[in-house]
Amino acid sequence: MVQSTIRQRTERASETRGRILNAALQEFSANGLVGARTERIAGSAGVNKALLYYYFESKEKLYLAALEMIADKIRQRSLAVLQQDVSPGERLVRAALDHFDRILAQHEFQSLMQQEMMRHHKGEPGAMPLLVERVFAPLQEIYQATLREGIEMGELIDVDQLQMQLVALGANVFYFLSAPVWRLVRPTEPLAPEVLAQRRVALVEFLGQAVFVDRSHGAEVAARVLGDMPMPEVKADWMKKRGKNERAE
Repeated sequence: MVQSTIRQRTERASETRGRILNAALQEFSANGLVGARTERIAGSAGVNKALLYYYFESKEKLYLAALEMIADKIRQRSLAVLQQDVSPGERLVRAALDHFDRILAQHEFQSLMQQEMMRHHKGEPGAMPLLVERVFAPLQEIYQATLREGIEMGELIDVDQLQMQLVALGANVFYFLSAPVWRLVRPTEPLAPEVLAQRRVALVEFLGQAVFVDRSHGAEVAARVLGDMPMPEVKADWMKKRGKNERAE
């Protein structure tokens, strides 16, 4: 009986902590560390404001906990893609498409990353070293090993590995960051679902032709990846909000 009561309390505490972290993630990604309000976080989580400080002690520690939570999810998801039991070339293509979908769907992480990069650029203390240690350094090591394996076995072309990584991932970042410019120079809305769907296909098909020694094999890999990885659903209200924010910038 006592153990059952303790277990129930533990489960309730874990559930409450999770709701606080999810509410904090939304608030911090939308307003930053400085602009975020603990009152809004408590209200969204459905808890008393005092509970925020009971679990996390301060606004800064709550911010770090929320960032660590989403960063760990990104790390686990990326690792799962890079460790699939497929050829190195296919893992590379899957990682590139997963990266595109992450920017598209995991907007809280992207927002927090941009904020942390700005803080780091200004020389302000922030969480960038922690993100590099826990997320980007381990993923970079596995990614580079995947490229080397693909080149050594003759599946991938033997070129500068950093350049190949920039081609596979950098274009994704550039497309989303440049959406305000694309909106001015092209007749289509760059963040419209149908346009994003076309970009996903173009990304994968390009890599199938650009980085594989055997282009026929690359085309087969591209078709298989697109068939296995459907486009994630994105909330329409977020797409509208993102478009407005970019036009304001």
